[in-house]
Amino acid sequence: MLAEQALAGGRTIGGYAYARTGYHRGLDALRRSGWRGQGPVPWSHVPNRGFLRALHALGTAAAGIDETAEAERCTTFLHDCDPAAAAALG
Repeated sequence: MLAEQALAGGRTIGGYAYARTGYHRGLDALRRSGWRGQGPVPWSHVPNRGFLRALHALGTAAAGIDETAEAERCTTFLHDCDPAAAAALG
């Protein structure tokens, strides 16, 4: 949420920092829960939404600082995790 708020307020670098932190903390949580780095991360499972939102925000922030390759990786990863998440987050 901090990343989304920062991005909405025009603070792209701050949004990037918050999103990157949320993304890595989310990956750690997924791995602790048994996820092995591939396969679905369902949007319908509410505990996954923080990670998926951070991933989306990271892609948005990366695009905002002209990190095109990272933005594209985030978009692809989000869609691979769950197309419903990509649709819900825009």
